[in-house]
Amino acid sequence: MNGEKSCFMFAPVAVMVDTEPLRSFHPKAKGAMTMFDLDQFIADLRASLAERSRQAMQEVVTRAVSDPRSLIREIGEPDKGGLKVLHHGPDLTVLNVIWSPHYVTLPHNHLLAAVIGMYGGREDNMFWRRVPNPERFQIEAAGGEALGSGDVTVLGRDIIHSVVNPLAKISGAIHVYDGDFFAVRRSMWDAETLEEQPYDMAVVAKGMGLQGAR
Repeated sequence: MNGEKSCFMFAPVAVMVDTEPLRSFHPKAKGAMTMFDLDQFIADLRASLAERSRQAMQEVVTRAVSDPRSLIREIGEPDKGGLKVLHHGPDLTVLNVIWSPHYVTLPHNHLLAAVIGMYGGREDNMFWRRVPNPERFQIEAAGGEALGSGDVTVLGRDIIHSVVNPLAKISGAIHVYDGDFFAVRRSMWDAETLEEQPYDMAVVAKGMGLQGAR
């Protein structure tokens, strides 16, 4: 699967980065903590786009969420649920996703490869698959994956998932997509009937404000 998550994979991905430090972390004085730089982070992500398996992109995100304090100093301390656009372009979208306590999304797809890196709290993914010739529901549950702080996973282009924040506090994640997240025509599924519908961000991310792009 070229490193991308399928609907049948359950375990979180643990990535060990043993290459030289990525440029998005600038060294400070000897013995001091590294400093995350958002502009260089975006540049590193863009440089990874040529690698189709998204392993290089996964390594960039893994490095970023490995030091949550440095990351938060650059992108801001989360205080309420919402989506903040860190970068928006035709070939790359980067979101800071803050899940409200006990938040649950509808099942939906992206039609883009996605790399998700947690820097605080939890994000539990439930995967779904289409049912051939359905008699009742158009999709059915097909596994899941729990992500905690520091975990990073890759979702393939055809993945259908829903997301739960199981905690009584906000959770934060960096979501990276290899395309224009806001332009792709994709689908969501009704919570009760599981019928496919055109994607509506106002419904999927109900109650979560959207802050503008860089």
